[in-house]
Amino acid sequence: MLSNGFRIHAERHEIAGSSVVLYSQDGVTEIPAAAVARFETEDYFAPPAPDPPKALAPLPAKDAATLVRDAARRTGLPPALVESVARVESNLRPDAVSPKGALGVMQLMPATAKALEADPHDTAQNIDAGARLLRDLLIKYDGDVVKALSAYNAGAGAVDRYRGMPPYAETQDYVDKVIRAYVKDGGK
Repeated sequence: MLSNGFRIHAERHEIAGSSVVLYSQDGVTEIPAAAVARFETEDYFAPPAPDPPKALAPLPAKDAATLVRDAARRTGLPPALVESVARVESNLRPDAVSPKGALGVMQLMPATAKALEADPHDTAQNIDAGARLLRDLLIKYDGDVVKALSAYNAGAGAVDRYRGMPPYAETQDYVDKVIRAYVKDGGK
């Protein structure tokens, strides 16, 4: 405590002739001994130790339908269209495998997934890649949904070769199912 009423905090002090040397974490201060009224012991209570960090609970995994809607929004496509494709492809099943080897919800062939830099076994990546593929096909075919859906099912090469929906019963049935599902859902 200084004679003018101010207080200076110090961890320790030394008297050096007519001066007092105060030591603190900020350094050393030397003041005239006549300026010191007295030394007081500070009641120091260590702050309580912080609680250990709590482990963050893992976020709940999103279901496939939510992932499909999110991917549709990111790609600028109507969620109902992407969901219709996903339902027809795999009924939104992440574990679906087609007889031809297409994988997951959006039924990506491994080579297609690789070209889209996606892991077809990772549901979120699979859905995101499928939505991007659908968007790219819609762009390629100037918004022609039938051509884009045909290419999603049979490949762009078949659509280009036939200049439209190829004459494959499987592809024709596929396009019909997707469009019916989309219309049934109100095209939202």
